[in-house]
Amino acid sequence: MTLVSELDLPVLEDMDPALRGDRFHGAMRGLREQGWLAKSTYGYVALDREAVEFFLRSRATTFPGLLMADLLEVPAGPLREQIERNIINVNGGDHRRLRNLVNPALSPRAVERYRPAMRDYLEELLAPLLASGRCEFVEAVAKPYPSLVIAAVMGAAREDAPRLYDWSNWIQRQFDAPSMLEQRERIEQAVAEFYEYADELLARRRRDPGDDLISKLLAAELEGDRLSEVECKNLVLNVLVGGVDTTQSQLSHAIRLFAAHPDQWELLAERPELTGAAVEEVLRFEPITPFTARITLEDVEYRGVTFPQNTVVLVSAFNANREPGAANALERFDISAEREAATPLTFGAGMHYCLGANLARAELQEALTLLPRRLPGLALDGEPRLDSINGIYGVLELPISFQPAP
Repeated sequence: MTLVSELDLPVLEDMDPALRGDRFHGAMRGLREQGWLAKSTYGYVALDREAVEFFLRSRATTFPGLLMADLLEVPAGPLREQIERNIINVNGGDHRRLRNLVNPALSPRAVERYRPAMRDYLEELLAPLLASGRCEFVEAVAKPYPSLVIAAVMGAAREDAPRLYDWSNWIQRQFDAPSMLEQRERIEQAVAEFYEYADELLARRRRDPGDDLISKLLAAELEGDRLSEVECKNLVLNVLVGGVDTTQSQLSHAIRLFAAHPDQWELLAERPELTGAAVEEVLRFEPITPFTARITLEDVEYRGVTFPQNTVVLVSAFNANREPGAANALERFDISAEREAATPLTFGAGMHYCLGANLARAELQEALTLLPRRLPGLALDGEPRLDSINGIYGVLELPISFQPAP
C-alpha cells in the first residue's frame, strides 16, 4: 500500500478567494481529468462518485467538527456545547437513536403540511415586486422565504423570522474555517442567543403543544425512549442552521442558472410537471455544499492507498454529481435530460445524510412551481456576486429583471 502523502497529486487552491463561478467549475473539471484524488489546504479531495460515497458512508470516517474545535481551541461555552451536541458530530448508537426519534417529524409526509404556507409566503414576497419588473432576488425573496418557513415549522412567531435568519447565518459559519478564525466571538454570541430563545420556545410548547416540529420532538417516543430537553434544543438548532442559509443559497443559484438559460425557464413555465426534475438538476449542477469534510478514525485503505488515522478528506459533491455519463451532457444545465446518475449527493450520504433534505426539496419545489409563472422573461439585470466555496456556497447579490405584471 502507498501512503497518500507519497502520491504526486494536483492541488485544489481552495483558499483562493477568486475560486467561484466559472473559474471554480473549470478548476474542478481540470482536477478530475488528472485523477480521482487531489490535495487541499487541510488534506485531500475525493473527486469521483465512488470515492465520495466510500468516504461518506465508511464507519471509519466521521465529520471533523470536534477536531476543528480542538485545533481552534474553542473553549467551554455555548459554541463548544453546540459543536459537541450537533448531530453531525455524534456517531454510532447515539446518532441512530437521535435520527430515529427525529426522522418522523421531518419525513416527506410530515413536511407536506407546510406547503400551503410556503406558497403563501412566496406570493406575499413577490407581490410588491411584480409591477417593477426587476429586483435584487436574494434580499427580496431568497433570504426571507426559508426563514419564514422555518418559523412556521418550529412553531415560532412570524415576526421572529429575521432573528432566526440572522442566528442561522452566523451559526452556520462554524463550518467555515476562515470564519471560525476571524469571527468566532460573533458565532458564539449567536449560539448563546438562540439557546436562550429556544429554551423559552420549548417551555411554551410544553405548556401548549401544537402541530409543529418542537411539539413533535417533545412528544417523540421510540420504545419508551424520549429526547431530553438539551437534545431537543440542539436538534431544533440543527434544523434551523441546516434549513435557512442552505435553502436561500440553493434557490438563489437556481434562479441564477435559469436566468442564464432562458429556454429552460420557459420550458418549466410551460411544463410544471418538470418541477421535481428541475429541483434535482439544480441540486446536481450547483451544489451549495460543493465539499463535505471527513476525517479518518483509523488507517483506511482504499484503491491501494493508505489514508492514515486523522487524515482529512474533502468529498466533492460537485464532481460526484457529474458522474456517470458523457461529460458534455453532464456539464449542460438541462431540466428535461434523462440523467443516468443516481440522486445528487448535495445532501450527503450515509448516516449523516441531511436531516432537513425533505423540507428543503419541498421549499425548492414550491418556489420553482410558482416563480416561472410570476416572473416571465427572467434575465440577469447585472452581474451576480457569489460567495466563497468554503462552507455554504451562496449568492450574495442577484439582480434580475422580468416582464412587469400589467
